[in-house]
Amino acid sequence: MLTDVGPVEITVPRDHDGSFEPKIVKKRQKRLTGIDEMVISLAAKGLSTGEVQAHLAEVYGAEVSRQTISTITDKVLEGMAEWQSRPLDAVYPVVFIDAIHVKIRDGAVANRPIYVALAVTTEGRREILGLWAGDGGEGAKHWLHILTEIKNRGVSDVLMLVCDGLKGLPEAVETVWPRTIVQT
Repeated sequence: MLTDVGPVEITVPRDHDGSFEPKIVKKRQKRLTGIDEMVISLAAKGLSTGEVQAHLAEVYGAEVSRQTISTITDKVLEGMAEWQSRPLDAVYPVVFIDAIHVKIRDGAVANRPIYVALAVTTEGRREILGLWAGDGGEGAKHWLHILTEIKNRGVSDVLMLVCDGLKGLPEAVETVWPRTIVQT
């Protein structure tokens, strides 16, 4: 069993009638959840699967394949896709949109925009509506696509949308929500 303190050997008693159900370590489980969280954390810091593999071997003496590391990190992608397509509230008093340029490693390191939509709910809480990775510069045409996706997820009205002075953006907002006030 692989744990966050290194490999631990577990001896499983024979269960002739198949009635034994373990509580802490499930049947056929090979690693505890702490390892998954550690792998995700290391990958989020920008380590490659090979670097994560080497780190686990050096620090914990654990041999973990690159495929296992990829499987663990792919679970996060599934959760992100589910979160990204969740239904949203019908009305938001204020929505803030902007793009943040970050370095992303996809074969090679490149600056790419991450489009962010943050809303204030009717209860006054902040909620991130979504994050979208772009492949070029920030553009009103791409924002129109994102705003349409937000509308399709259930947002029928936005009272005020706050954005930068990107050319064409007020027109894109008006196309999706005609009565929304655009504040730059």
